[in-house]
Amino acid sequence: MRVVIVNESLPYPADAGNRIRTLNLMLRLAARHEIVYVCRGHDDAPGTAAATEYLQDHHIKVVVADRASQRKRGVRFCARLAANVFSSVPYAAASHNSFAVRTMVQTLAREQRADLFQFEWLAYADALPPGAKCRSLVMAHNIESLIWQRYCENEPNALRRLYLRQQWRKFMSYERSLLRRADGVVCVSREDARLASELFDLRQTWVVENGIDRPFFEQAKGPREEQTILFLGSLDWRPNQDAIRLLLTQLFPELRRQRPQAKLWLVGRKPPDWLRRAAIESPGVHLFADVPDVRPYLASATVMAVPLRIGGGSRLKILEAMACGLPVVSTEVGCEGLTVQSGRDLLVREVPRFAPALLWAIGNPGAMQQMAQTAKRLALQQYDWDVLADRLECVWEKLLRQDADEVGQKVIRMDVPLDVAVDVDT
Repeated sequence: MRVVIVNESLPYPADAGNRIRTLNLMLRLAARHEIVYVCRGHDDAPGTAAATEYLQDHHIKVVVADRASQRKRGVRFCARLAANVFSSVPYAAASHNSFAVRTMVQTLAREQRADLFQFEWLAYADALPPGAKCRSLVMAHNIESLIWQRYCENEPNALRRLYLRQQWRKFMSYERSLLRRADGVVCVSREDARLASELFDLRQTWVVENGIDRPFFEQAKGPREEQTILFLGSLDWRPNQDAIRLLLTQLFPELRRQRPQAKLWLVGRKPPDWLRRAAIESPGVHLFADVPDVRPYLASATVMAVPLRIGGGSRLKILEAMACGLPVVSTEVGCEGLTVQSGRDLLVREVPRFAPALLWAIGNPGAMQQMAQTAKRLALQQYDWDVLADRLECVWEKLLRQDADEVGQKVIRMDVPLDVAVDVDT
C-alpha cells in the first residue's frame, strides 16, 4: 500500500507519547508498505536533519514542508491567545496548522501518489482536495474536546476558566466537523472509540491501542532504590504540569512528613523554568531533564506516581512502567483506556487519597511487586507494538477494500479480529 502520514512534527527522537506511538507503528509498517511522512521540522536544523536521516534509513520518505510552529511564551503568545477569542477555530488547532503542510498534502493527492492519507494531527484532517481518489484516516491520539473539558473543570482561576470553557466548546464543534470528514478514525482505547462515536456521530471507528517495545523494555533491570517515587512524562505538556504541581505542593510534602527520606524523581523533556526552580527549592525532589533513556529510572524507582486530573487516550508511561515491573499508583484519569484493575495490576486512588496510597506503596514493596509482576505479564502479552502494527495494517487493508456504501456504515471495530463489528447505539 502507498500511505502518506501527515503530522505536526517529526516523531524522532521519540521523547513524547504521541511521537512514541507514531514512530513505533510506522517503523514496523514501513518494512511492508511505501510510506511518505509529511510534517513540519524541529526547532533546529541539525535536529531536523538527524530525524530525517533516521526515518529514511528505515525506508520512510520524509517531506519537511515547513519550519516548527511558534513558541508558547512571551507577549506575542499572549496576543495570539487573545485574538483567538474572535475565531471559530480553537487556538491549539490554529497555531499548529501549516499552510505549507496542507499544500503538500493537496499536491500528493492530486498527483494520486497515495492510496491512503493518515492524519496524526486533527488540524490537517480537512486538507485533502475535493474529489481526491484516496481514503482518509484520522489517528485520534486523544479526544481533544475531553482534554479541554478537564482543563476547564480543574482551573481555579475564574477568568482562565472562562477562556478554557470557550476553547472546549470550540473543540467540540471543530473535532466533530473534522472527524466526520474522514473515512475512518482510529482511537487508542474502547472508551475513546465509544465516546467519539457518541459525541460526533462518526462513520466508523477502530481501536488500536498504545503499546511498548517489548525487547527494549525487557532489558530494564537493576536494584530498586527505597522510598523513591518516579514521575515520568513530557514536562511541557499541561496535564503533566498540573499533576506535577499537585505532587510538589500537596502530595509529596504530605508523604515526606511521615517519610523524611523519601525522594521524588521528575523525569522528562523540556521542563519549564518554574519547574527547574521548584525542583531546586523542594527537599527530596530531583529533576532529570531530557534524558536519553528512561529505562534506568523505570528499573530503579520504588513506585511510579500518575496523579493526573486532565488527559485523554491512554498513558504510555504506565505501560512502560508495567513492562519494567515498576509498581504504579494512578488516578482514574491516569490509567483510563487500559485494561487494568486496581488491586490486581496497580493502585487507583483519587487526589484526596493519593498521598496515603503512595505511603502504603513504599512501605509495602512485596505486595506492590506482586501487582507489578501481574501487570508486566499483561503489558508484554497485550500491548506489544508488533501486534498493534499488524492491527493497524488490517485497518488500512479493510478501509481500502471498502466501497462507498461500506465506508458510510456506522460501527466501532474493536480489537483483533477486526472482522467483528460492534453496533453503536445513539
